[in-house]
Amino acid sequence: MEKNTIWAVVLSTIVLVGFMFLQQKFYPTNTQQNAAASTEITNTETVENSNGTVLPPTFAADIKASDENFSEENFTIKTDKIEVVLTNRGGDIVSYKLIDHLDRDTSTGVELADNVSAMNRACAIAFGSSSNSIVNDVFGYKKLDDYSYGFYKTFTVKNSDNSDNTFTVYKTYTFKPGEYAFKLDVAIDGAENYKGLNFNGVAYTIRTSPQLGPHFNRKADRYESRQFIAYNGEKAKRIVLSDKQYKAYDKDNISWAGIGGKYFVGLIVPENKSIINKVYYSSVIEKDNYANAQALVERTASSDRSIRDTYYMYLGPRNEKDLRIYNVAANNAWGLEGQRLGECLQSSGFLSWLETILKWMMEMIYKVIPNWGVSIIILTIFLKLIMFPLTKNSSLGTMKMQEMQPQLQAIQAKYKNDPQKMQQETAKIYKEAGYNPVSGCLPMVFMFVVLFAMFNLFNNYFEFRGAMFIPGWIPDLSVGDSVYTFKHALPLFGNELRLLPIIYVISQLLFGKITQNGGTMTGSNAAQMKMMMYGMPLFFFFIFYNAPAGLLLYWTVSNFMQLIQQLVINKIMKNAKAESKKSAKSKTANIKKFPKK
Repeated sequence: MEKNTIWAVVLSTIVLVGFMFLQQKFYPTNTQQNAAASTEITNTETVENSNGTVLPPTFAADIKASDENFSEENFTIKTDKIEVVLTNRGGDIVSYKLIDHLDRDTSTGVELADNVSAMNRACAIAFGSSSNSIVNDVFGYKKLDDYSYGFYKTFTVKNSDNSDNTFTVYKTYTFKPGEYAFKLDVAIDGAENYKGLNFNGVAYTIRTSPQLGPHFNRKADRYESRQFIAYNGEKAKRIVLSDKQYKAYDKDNISWAGIGGKYFVGLIVPENKSIINKVYYSSVIEKDNYANAQALVERTASSDRSIRDTYYMYLGPRNEKDLRIYNVAANNAWGLEGQRLGECLQSSGFLSWLETILKWMMEMIYKVIPNWGVSIIILTIFLKLIMFPLTKNSSLGTMKMQEMQPQLQAIQAKYKNDPQKMQQETAKIYKEAGYNPVSGCLPMVFMFVVLFAMFNLFNNYFEFRGAMFIPGWIPDLSVGDSVYTFKHALPLFGNELRLLPIIYVISQLLFGKITQNGGTMTGSNAAQMKMMMYGMPLFFFFIFYNAPAGLLLYWTVSNFMQLIQQLVINKIMKNAKAESKKSAKSKTANIKKFPKK
């Protein structure tokens, strides 16, 4: 290896390690946090229910809110999809497990209600704005049926005239088999002196879980994140959350909002969209140095004697199959339609159409060969075969460009003071040689477009989660492969020895070597080519060491296919060069044989 090449590799490594160290040490965060507003509730106690109170229809008529001191209890509801634990402290959710999706670390159902604490629980409400503390009193309760529980509590607050404002809060949870979504009814009934619920324009705030599970290490897993998502009926907005944020998403006409992870999502979908006042997102750190990822939805103030609000809460897989059912009433147990929950899916934006096509192709392959790893390999080979004519033409165009270099340099020297004439003469040479500069860019553009769509698809495709490819090596395409686990974690690598990134780098180096041998680069161009050949694979090795196995499998197979294609192209180019030399000799011989008079 030449001295310049060695320096290129060493410098690339130093820059990469330094960059990753600084990124870890100085990870950008937004520490702005709203100051907590003082609550207007001056007294909270249990009192007898007013005769004028109309109980929610889901409650039995014999429920009475009394001054009884309730004891704190938990209640478990289980369906074929979920196992949820409710508490009568606040009438909230303290656990929400998906029993049909296992957590990799615990081998139990994925826990979506993560980071729950004594003062922050899923579906908790706070009177007034989102910055106020949640209602933490112990409620009365009633089991309505095997899939429904009701909670109730009467509160007293002070009106502006110092009179008591008494009202009863009812929270009713209804679950159904076969559904990840459940219904939460929030009802508020005022007593005789009730003046409405208005805390600076807000009645109450309802929230998602403090953090969406499964539990993840933000620093260790760079391919996982938490996003705030809001949908206004036309398009969705996604905001990646860093730590210590507390911000309002101050947009009008919000239809629903929530928090999304790589594979799961928690959404608040009000039946009446007009009741939303403002939506906040929070990633403050409240417990064990682990940041929240929470959406908080404020309900507009009300002067009515009673409030009847219904929310549909979706806590489940972030995939198209389970989200699209809420677009057609007949496809879900709640009769919901047109909710467009699929807008919360990760996509490549303007390339989402390409993702859809690639996903469809891969799913068709999977139906024939039910192995997602094999589907990736076959799809990759198919794409490379489609691209081969473009790649071949690009390589032949590069060869023509190299042959034209002496002429182009002569033109540049001759017309250096006349750019227009230089452009005309250059175009004339291109035309005579049959060379189109744009054609050389097309394969690269196509390759990057497909790569971008593939990256998002393979990094977020739900079906890859837990999908086995090769037992003992790649048991899960959604995470990195593993051939050995170290006792202690290594900087930048973690505690897993991965084979796919090594194979990927080897394939990249082989491809670079063959490409170099097939060309005639000299001088500075050759030095740059060598730096790309050795430096870039090393750079990508560090960057993608912990990448999902599905993504690395695509890149590795793509490299080997490209390597084979390059061997074929090199042979074609060799024959083309030989033909070109033969043609040039023939022209020279004719000129000598028939000299100009």
